[in-house]
Amino acid sequence: MQDNATEVTAAGIARLAGVGRAAVSNWRRRHADFPKPVGGTETSPSFALAEVESWLRGHGKLAEVPLRERVWQQLVGHPEGPVAALTHAGCVLLLIHDRPTLWLELSAGSDERLAAMLPGALEQVLTPRFGAAPADPGEGRTHEAAGVSGPAAVNTPSGANPSGAVHTPDAAHGAPQAGNTPATAHAVPRPGGAPSAPRTSPAVQAPTGTALLPSVPLLRGAAELAAESGARQTFEFLLGRHLDANPRQYTLTPAGLAGLMADLAGPARTVLDPACGTGALLRAVAPRPGQELYAQEAAADLAALTALRLALNTPATVRAATGDTLRADAFPGLRADAVLCHPPFNERNWGHDELAYDPRWEYGFPARTESELAWVQHALARLRDGGTAVLLMPPAAASRRSGRRIRADLLRRGALRAVVALPVGAAPPYNIPLHLWVLRRPEKAPAQPEVLLADVGQFAGEGRGGPDWRAVGEAVLGSWRHFDRTGRLGERPGLARSLPVIELLDDDVDLAPARRLPPPAAADGAEQLTDVRTRLGETLRLTADLTPAPADAVQPAPRWPLTTVGELARAGALLMRTGGNGGHARVPVLTDHDVLAGTSPSGTLPESDEEPVLTEPGDVVVPVLGGGSVARVVDDATAGAALGRNLVLLRPDPAALDPWFLAGFLRGTANNRQASSYASTATRLDVRRLQLPRLPLGEQRRYGDRFRALDEFERALRLAGRLGEQLVRGMYDGLTDGTVAPG
Repeated sequence: MQDNATEVTAAGIARLAGVGRAAVSNWRRRHADFPKPVGGTETSPSFALAEVESWLRGHGKLAEVPLRERVWQQLVGHPEGPVAALTHAGCVLLLIHDRPTLWLELSAGSDERLAAMLPGALEQVLTPRFGAAPADPGEGRTHEAAGVSGPAAVNTPSGANPSGAVHTPDAAHGAPQAGNTPATAHAVPRPGGAPSAPRTSPAVQAPTGTALLPSVPLLRGAAELAAESGARQTFEFLLGRHLDANPRQYTLTPAGLAGLMADLAGPARTVLDPACGTGALLRAVAPRPGQELYAQEAAADLAALTALRLALNTPATVRAATGDTLRADAFPGLRADAVLCHPPFNERNWGHDELAYDPRWEYGFPARTESELAWVQHALARLRDGGTAVLLMPPAAASRRSGRRIRADLLRRGALRAVVALPVGAAPPYNIPLHLWVLRRPEKAPAQPEVLLADVGQFAGEGRGGPDWRAVGEAVLGSWRHFDRTGRLGERPGLARSLPVIELLDDDVDLAPARRLPPPAAADGAEQLTDVRTRLGETLRLTADLTPAPADAVQPAPRWPLTTVGELARAGALLMRTGGNGGHARVPVLTDHDVLAGTSPSGTLPESDEEPVLTEPGDVVVPVLGGGSVARVVDDATAGAALGRNLVLLRPDPAALDPWFLAGFLRGTANNRQASSYASTATRLDVRRLQLPRLPLGEQRRYGDRFRALDEFERALRLAGRLGEQLVRGMYDGLTDGTVAPG
């Protein structure tokens, strides 16, 4: 089968050839033999990938398409869309992971044979991993799913029914059985005694041969990539790129936060995430023998991707279901060791009218505006006695008056054990300091219950990379484990303390940690202010010393011979690289915000097997979005960071170019203006068009020394500004809390 079904946009062509979109537009105008559009719109056409690749190679603009890029373009250009393509690829990657010899036998034949044979082979892998599809429950009785052939199609959003049939798991209303037994559907009594005949389908089912046929080129490419990198790494790479390309469609839980929540829950054999999203929380769970992971997600496509991701990342039994958890709980008989949940916030249409008599509301019926308290009680209802739930919550849930009665009952009965205020930037929405609630299903009411309150807002990061997760983890886990072991925690000023529940049961039942924790020790605050004042004085003196000398008399502008960054790159005088879309969790990322603000690397990229572009001393980094003339020379402190998105790295040959000379001339306002293009909402810089004069290396270094001095002056000004703000804020705080006297 030809790969002409896979389409690629102009942006994809630019990525294949390593050029800007403007270059692709020029090729279309200048070359009559450039491939004609086969789809898309007049303003955003798409082209056949095979034709584009052939044209690029024929015109010497491409030696060979990298395998990763080819597979990615096949995925995004799939006629059924990238989600269906990614699900098909995930099924085959799981087959390769579990039954590699079977894949080799199937792939040896034609594309048509492969598509026809794959559904049966996939059933051999998917059914043990995810369970079988149950029979049609139209007769209103219990059905066994084992041995029944379900619909051979992958769930898609068009087939999703978030508020439809109730989903249930195993045969008994108790702990689900371990192992690879298929799931079973049950009749679940509804309020009033009327039984329903639910239907539970696994989130992933084998696609039909007809559905798989357009995906065969992609599947062969993914298998080839898996042979190089591994099946798990290949899926993570493709999924990471998809999530990164569609940031507004998904609410992601950062890896640092997911790890903290899993650590708070502790070791667990059976774990549930009732709003699993992309599966970050369940991925963070430490593996154990015989472990079972249960996941539910309202979006069918996301549930399928998450199930595949978990199956490729863990040997645990995975049971993933599609459906609205509050209205159609897929696992009503589950009693898990732990529940981890990042629920949707501020949902008004969560089922308030339909669920008034639901038995899960053991601590009170949540108000329409308290959807988060519905998720809290759902989590508690799915725990075994003594099991732990950790939920990410908006801060308003700790203090809204409409939820005070439920909060009070959670405290009285010992279900709510801790509230932790996280730093700003911990998770979306990034401008709000979210909370973690740690709950435990009570085995018996505690005699003198206390609750742990902690606030780790002091560990917020300066950039967009989020907080210092290592410091957050040490503070939170240290406080929680001591409290969990002893039932109380002495005061840790400004950080954590435990309070008797009786002290919180007032009219508001306000659990916001900041309102209950003591301030930092006054002596420490005064000492810190003195240190800030000393540093500010030293910085201001340094700023005065670094102030540039007055300019000499204005000289006529020299007529230098000019060259461009693009010409220098072609001549080998510098290497040009663009920021990546994936990397390793342990590598800090230099973001465009870091470059603009002059701060240390603070970002993260989706974890994938893609090799990041790592910076080296002497590299020049240029942001390409937002306008403005900025370039940064990488020093020893920044070296080793991964290059983030929307950045271009220039690595000059030291025998031909001085890095400070290069960075200085790239910052010229006129230079940036002539190299910029303008869209309706943003300015984009074409780094290849930036100009600099052709000068001998000795003359370059003379200019470079001057540019380096200006950079030191600029850094000193930034530091003085930050220290000044810190001193002013500290003085206001000291005067208002009485630790600093007016005199």
